[in-house]
Amino acid sequence: MQHHFHPTVLREYDIRGIIGETLGAEDARAIGRAFGTLLREAGGQTVAVGYDGRVSSPMLEHALVEGVTASGCDVVRIGMSATPMLYYAEASAEQVDGGIQITGSHNPPNYNGFKMVFLGRPFFGADIQKLGKLAADGAFASGAGQVTTRDIMGEYVERLLEGLTGIDPAKLEGLRVGWDAGNGAAGPALEALAARLPGEHHLLFTEVDGHFPNHHPDPTVEANLADLRALVADKQLDFGVAFDGDGDRIGAIDGTGRVIWGDQLLMIYAEDLLKNRPGSTIIADVKASRALFDRVAELGGKPLMWKTGHSLIKSKMKETGAPLAGEMSGHVFFADEYYGFDDALYAGVRLLAAAARLGKSVTELRGAIPPMLNTPELRFQVDESRKFAAMEEIAGRLTTAPGPDVESVNATDGVRVNTADGWWLLRASNTQDVLVARAESETPEGLERLLAQIDAQLALSGLERGESVAH
Repeated sequence: MQHHFHPTVLREYDIRGIIGETLGAEDARAIGRAFGTLLREAGGQTVAVGYDGRVSSPMLEHALVEGVTASGCDVVRIGMSATPMLYYAEASAEQVDGGIQITGSHNPPNYNGFKMVFLGRPFFGADIQKLGKLAADGAFASGAGQVTTRDIMGEYVERLLEGLTGIDPAKLEGLRVGWDAGNGAAGPALEALAARLPGEHHLLFTEVDGHFPNHHPDPTVEANLADLRALVADKQLDFGVAFDGDGDRIGAIDGTGRVIWGDQLLMIYAEDLLKNRPGSTIIADVKASRALFDRVAELGGKPLMWKTGHSLIKSKMKETGAPLAGEMSGHVFFADEYYGFDDALYAGVRLLAAAARLGKSVTELRGAIPPMLNTPELRFQVDESRKFAAMEEIAGRLTTAPGPDVESVNATDGVRVNTADGWWLLRASNTQDVLVARAESETPEGLERLLAQIDAQLALSGLERGESVAH
């Protein structure tokens, strides 16, 4: 039986749509059937399935399981869970060959989607297009798979606690930390974890509620950290940690309420890790501060700039053997003593560990990071048919005739241009009809000059930096 997905649903890193408009139960059933077919073709048999706290998730999970079992694959249901719990279920069990998490991540409540793992690697890009074609052709395998249920909460929390192995408990006992689950799927796991952690822990919004009544669960937007900031100030806590809707992205603030952005967190983790693993490769995406790449090199590590996107970063980690990677968006990946997937709860534990091992408070570690002036991520609408072509034109100009102000151009993902003033970035989003710009300098005047260079390049391609649009 053929199935055609709405054209907006099959995306670069995952499958995502609006419930009742572009995504529904029939799509979930077809995804399960197609994924199961591809897994069986590759010699796999068993798929772990989890879902987040959105109102539509149980309905999609039911249809997805029907689809997977109809392909002849078996299903291990782990129930309502954070995305890293699904990744853990797939990575930690020898008999599990693939995994699908139903999650809308940090999107509004009426969205939902699917994140997938296939034989231990991310399932994205060409894989997702192949799944869509298989469904459109109706070339599904048939069978009658078995369904079992597995409660992994206890063992997952035990595994998280291993992030503190070898640390003198006395160094952790005095820690006082605030945590904000944002009514997302990480709430129950956070409650179980905090009950076991040394120190004093204050939790916000751990009740799973797919309407997100307190604030939107995206910790990279500073406004969403207001409740956590108030908690840290009120209780005079050492620092605070926040999660996105499905628990794979971390946000943090120090004891004074300063945001610790994704690249700054990576600096802290790198300082801790490179003491034990000198010379390691550490990967960050093209949006990260120059200060991070400089700091990794200064600490004796090998900084590697790579493309934005959690699936792309995970693939590059496997290729290079890097023990640590991160993105500005708050995805942090530890392959050091862990599995290499993005897990915000584990990243939270490793922040406690880093402070204890380095003998400095998180506020001190944040304070030591050099101040840089940078723009937020500027996202502006460019027609889907034009965005990649425009980026090719701009990259072509900058590599053939860069102009006197340009010191170097990195074309790993869009263009990242270094000048005496700092750097600027322009890239096409893989998930929206937008171009993304960012610039960083040490002075306000330098930042203005960098933005003027971005505008000049856009103008040469008949575009302008319009109103910034939401992620």
